Amino acid sequence: MDFGVKDAIDILLVATLLFYVYRTMKESGTINIFIGVLAFIVSWVIISEILEMRLMGTIMDKFMNIGLLILVIIFQDQIKRFLVELGSHKRWRFIRRIFRRHDKDDEDKKWILPVVYACMNMSKTKTGALIVIQRNMILDDYERTGDIIDAKINTRLIENIFFKNSPLHDGAMIIAGMRIMSAGCILPVSHDTDLPRHLGLRHRSALGIAQATDAIAVVVSEETGNISLAHKGNIYLKLSNTELEHRLSNIITL
Repeated sequence: MDFGVKDAIDILLVATLLFYVYRTMKESGTINIFIGVLAFIVSWVIISEILEMRLMGTIMDKFMNIGLLILVIIFQDQIKRFLVELGSHKRWRFIRRIFRRHDKDDEDKKWILPVVYACMNMSKTKTGALIVIQRNMILDDYERTGDIIDAKINTRLIENIFFKNSPLHDGAMIIAGMRIMSAGCILPVSHDTDLPRHLGLRHRSALGIAQATDAIAVVVSEETGNISLAHKGNIYLKLSNTELEHRLSNIITL
């Protein structure tokens, strides 16, 4: 059998696809389920094709017939996120920038300083806060769990919303399209066992939304005043004001 250029491209595309699927599953905290599915498929191939065990093979064939539907149901959030990333990945940005004005990038960064200043002030007073910044994936479902604000981003407004006596301070604030869209929102909670045990619900919710979507989540701890950031399934703890600003700027320019 001749090995040509098409075969090399075919292998490269499959390897790239598997890499992005693996990365998406790892960031979303569902890597164990993904490995379990792969193990089931490998077992099915060995039993049906190599060992030719008819009874066991027939049973597993029935599962494989409805396997695609089951996978779509289980991984619907991850599939959505994968497709969004595929359409907005940085490798395509150079094409978009041809048709995009440079001042649009500067406009996207205008929310960074008000958020950083608010987190800095709340950190000093140990005021707990959870701020979510929408990226490419729409967060409408999460916005509807809270109270609609739809106001211009402002440091003082952010601090007032998370003030300890405010009725909205326990939930999350969602920022989208250069505006504070809603506050007091409920977010998915991460069940990642690698997360330090001393971290509370705000941090687990920040990691949860970062695993389910491509959003950025910034947390101010009510106990310590430490600032943390979650993005793409990772959480970065004890950030200084400068580190927070740099990380936010770097994410925006990716």
